[in-house]
Amino acid sequence: MTTESTVRLRPATAEDRFLIRRWLSDPQVQSWWGTAASAEAEITLALASTAALPRIIERDDIPIGYAHAVEHGVWATRLPEGVPAGAWDIDYFVTPAAHDAPTGGVTLEMLTADVFATTLAVACSGLVSIRNEAAARAYERAGFRWLQVLQDPLLGPSWLMLKDRPA
Repeated sequence: MTTESTVRLRPATAEDRFLIRRWLSDPQVQSWWGTAASAEAEITLALASTAALPRIIERDDIPIGYAHAVEHGVWATRLPEGVPAGAWDIDYFVTPAAHDAPTGGVTLEMLTADVFATTLAVACSGLVSIRNEAAARAYERAGFRWLQVLQDPLLGPSWLMLKDRPA
C-alpha cells in the first residue's frame, strides 16, 4: 500500500523568519536563490508587500520550503522582453532534504492558481538558473513555457519562463 504526500501552501508570516533564515543558510538553497543576504532581502520585501503572496510549502504538515508570487512592479526593474505588463514573478525553493518527491510542480501549480484567482495578473513568470534543471522541469509541469535565456546578476545564465492567465 502506497501513501501519497499532501503538499499545501500556507501564508508565510513574520514568525517564519527564523525558519526561512535557516533554510537560506544552506549552500544548495543559495545556489538557486543567490546569497543568503540577497535572498533574505527579497523575502523581507515580499513579506512586507501587499502586492505579494509569500507562502510556506508544507508536505504532510511539515514545512519544507518557501515560495512567493510578487507583482513585477514591486521589484522596480524593467520587465524582461516577452513578459507583459501586469505579470507576477514566481519563485520557490524546497530544502535539499525534501528533494525526494516532485514538490516543485505542485507548488507552482497551486501558487499560480492562487495568483490568477486573487489578482488581475495577466501572466506569471519565473527565472530559473540553467544549473537547476529540476526546477525548470517543475515550471514546465506547471504550464510555464520557455521564453529566453537571460544573464541574471546573482544566478548567472537563467531561463525566463512564462505562464499566461488561463482563458
